[in-house]
Amino acid sequence: MADFGGADLDTFRTEVRDGLAGAYPAELKAAKPGSDPEAIWGGRAFAGSDDPQIRWMRALASRGWTAPTWPKAYGGGGLSKDEARVLEKELSAGGYRPPLMSFGLWMLGPVLLEYANETQKQEHLPKIVGGEIRWCQGYSEPGAGSDLASLQTRCEDKGDHWLINGQKIWTSYANKADWCFCLVRTDTTKKHEGVSFILIDMASPGVETRPIQLISGESPFCETFFTDVKAPKGNLVGQVNGGWEIAKRLLQYERQNISGGFVGGGGAAGGAAGDLAEVAKHVVGLDETGALADPDLRARITKSRIDSQAFFLTLSRVAAESRASNGPSAATSIIKYAAASLAQERSELIVEALGAQGLGWQGDEFTPAERQATRGWLRSKGNSIEGGTSEINLNVIAKRVLGLPDPVKAH
Repeated sequence: MADFGGADLDTFRTEVRDGLAGAYPAELKAAKPGSDPEAIWGGRAFAGSDDPQIRWMRALASRGWTAPTWPKAYGGGGLSKDEARVLEKELSAGGYRPPLMSFGLWMLGPVLLEYANETQKQEHLPKIVGGEIRWCQGYSEPGAGSDLASLQTRCEDKGDHWLINGQKIWTSYANKADWCFCLVRTDTTKKHEGVSFILIDMASPGVETRPIQLISGESPFCETFFTDVKAPKGNLVGQVNGGWEIAKRLLQYERQNISGGFVGGGGAAGGAAGDLAEVAKHVVGLDETGALADPDLRARITKSRIDSQAFFLTLSRVAAESRASNGPSAATSIIKYAAASLAQERSELIVEALGAQGLGWQGDEFTPAERQATRGWLRSKGNSIEGGTSEINLNVIAKRVLGLPDPVKAH
């Protein structure tokens, strides 16, 4: 669809507004924002489901609006950038739930569009758009975290299939996922040049997942084990031993997408405790001028809000540059580093503003929001690790953005 302008774009906006209002299930209007979180992720578990969230997802997916700018040939909306922005604004203005949250949409789909063959695109992209398959990411290993290229999960060519053996760790929602996009070693004689990118059905014999309980009490991450797992030859994306390029590209998309969630509240600790300033006013109180009674806390909250606003403006600029250049750049490492720092700072301020109530873990003397603030603060410690550690992102910024040379090693 061509770019709309003027009256044409206004017409499209009216169509979108009417379409969203007509498709939104009445049950979701009365539901709490955080209810039924699993349905928002879709997947095989919801095949044939009449859950209102699934009906909402299917309604938008039927128009390709879960992936509005993807080509219609693969189930996307085929919308122009201007049209996609209209859709995004109308979803926000109407207070609608996200129709679908998906690693397939945020990370895998974009790299499949860039690197996959036509058969792979036709097989996987429409199912991502429709929320039929829930994906997880098999990157980190117990001995290959920051130094990801040291991964040892073996993928051997057995003629008519690949045979995979190894272990992944910190695999988000692996125990709920249907498929995994995975980095494997196809050549043991080379490091970066011996890595390949493969798609694995999690229902395959030999796949095992074990949830990891975090200090916050949650278990969103898993250990994932592959024992003599067979994968069809057609599941390897790109060239054999050419997976490192795909891996880096996907990480750019990952860093771009998780950054907004950190600061916006989706991944930011303490988000459930409410607006930071309002929490502080309720707990600390106001002085005779109507300002927050604690001047030091007031100054730091103000700085946090200013930094967050500057961050979102920068995020919008980087996103616009990404659209103009057909994909994210190394600048996503700047965004990821800043987002993690801001989210952790906000978490600290929430807990500090709550005072003794910010130490709650269980018991009726603490509200659910206060307990969540404590758990969220603990969870935020992982913000500077996931999606690439802050240290790794600083290295990327130094080399790829600032063009600084590698440090000279002492002999």
